[in-house]
Amino acid sequence: MENLLRHVDLYCERTGPEYWAEPLNALSNLAFIAAGLWFLVKFRRERRDGWTETLAWMVTAVGIGSWLFHTHANRLTIYADVIPIAIFTLTYILYAIRRYLGLAWPAVVAVFTLYLVAIGAVTAAIPESWREATNGSTGYLPAWAALVVFGATITLIKGSRAGLFILAAAALMSLSLVFRAIDPIVCEAFPIGTHFLWHIFNGVMLAVLLAGADRYGSPRSPIA
Repeated sequence: MENLLRHVDLYCERTGPEYWAEPLNALSNLAFIAAGLWFLVKFRRERRDGWTETLAWMVTAVGIGSWLFHTHANRLTIYADVIPIAIFTLTYILYAIRRYLGLAWPAVVAVFTLYLVAIGAVTAAIPESWREATNGSTGYLPAWAALVVFGATITLIKGSRAGLFILAAAALMSLSLVFRAIDPIVCEAFPIGTHFLWHIFNGVMLAVLLAGADRYGSPRSPIA
């Protein structure tokens, strides 16, 4: 347990083990929380289905988990940071395949599994030097690629505007990944770093995905 509570210093803004050693990195998580809660209220008011509402809860959890890590930076809270992101990513992929592509559940599982195997192989083949050069941002390749692949597929094959929301989210994530990657590079010249911009743009990105679910993920459709 002592090892799990060991302090870690991963981002430019952090100057020590104190709670508010990363004020911007912590407070910028309000972007996730605001997006999640706003759509949660909207979905409940419109009596949306549980799956769609759960996505909003998950976005809120992303912000809370990241807040915990950027205020209590240790090996234990790293899991609070990354696990909600992974769960949301996997859930939204399933949601997109089912609701936007309109596939039956056996096909959903097949496409989902095929994608995970393929992107897992690609991610595993990325050289360690690339991971270090991008400040670990290559770990987000599966999420980014899912936005591109499924956004393009939904747009081109189904002709659904839901795909445009997903592609817009991919563009926002591309920009946010740049800010995540350059955080240690700009540290000397810009001591507060750029990681807080990764949070802000990703908060907007997740809001765009929830907006797509709001418009095109109706449980009243035949494919619900």
